[in-house]
Amino acid sequence: MELRHLRYFIAVAEEGSLLTAAQRRLHTSQPSLSRQIRDLECEVGVKLLERQARGVVLTTAGKIFLEHARLALLQVEAAVDGARRAEQPEKPVLAMGFIAGQEVVWLPHVLRILREEAPEAEITLCSQSSPELALGLMRGKLDVAFLRPEIGTVGLSFKVLAKEPLIAVLPADHRLTSRKKMRPQDLGSQIYVSSSRTSPVLESVIQHYASSVGITLKAGYEGENLPSAMSLVTSTGGVTLIPLYAQNMLTPNVVARALDGVPPTIDLVLGYSDANTNPLLLRLLSRADELAANVQDQRIIRYAI
Repeated sequence: MELRHLRYFIAVAEEGSLLTAAQRRLHTSQPSLSRQIRDLECEVGVKLLERQARGVVLTTAGKIFLEHARLALLQVEAAVDGARRAEQPEKPVLAMGFIAGQEVVWLPHVLRILREEAPEAEITLCSQSSPELALGLMRGKLDVAFLRPEIGTVGLSFKVLAKEPLIAVLPADHRLTSRKKMRPQDLGSQIYVSSSRTSPVLESVIQHYASSVGITLKAGYEGENLPSAMSLVTSTGGVTLIPLYAQNMLTPNVVARALDGVPPTIDLVLGYSDANTNPLLLRLLSRADELAANVQDQRIIRYAI
């Protein structure tokens, strides 16, 4: 069994289609991919995928194999990254990731702590979606990330830093902008713009909130990211819900309104791999409570305690 067999299997399982996996993910032909999957099933000794008219689905054995295959690839990637780091000069390095926009709030306080702990340290930064950040942590590409508590992760720990209230966003010329707060029933009667694919944890919080207040939010449109969602809100006349911090990223053609009653909140967490022994990471984790308190005290954004 070769690593490429695992990569091919994971791609097919995630796409649910041999054709889609071949064209979009693997850049190979479907017949070639089918042969690779058959070879893998032959070597494992059980059927991993059920071929259906509209694609493929995992068998019970395939679901178990998928989790182990993902972990195996992550461990290989971590081993390669560790070997490469071992050849680098001894210098404190910390790779840090943020959900887009969170660096504005948290980075100044993080850098102050890191400069106190290791003035000579090299800090690298990136902004990605929360699921991408979680994957970066599992693959050893990132040491620490400010993200959501993503489910289905392997070997990660999350420390809650803040509970961010959600706010409603709607077009600036919408009739409901005359209200200081949005009532749940107002939301239920509007076109809803979702972010379920790039922000599954956020969407889960939103749907739980909708259920608790007795409304239905059925996505009419789905945004790829915050700018995309804002464009859809403007063009469709719909509404969406976002964490409070993102209000500083809104465009002039949309407005934000607080939610009436007790608003739902979403956790912002500090994520890291349990296997990561980077001394700089450990120092930052030891001062995580201090970091959260410093941000909680600032006046720009108020998080829930």
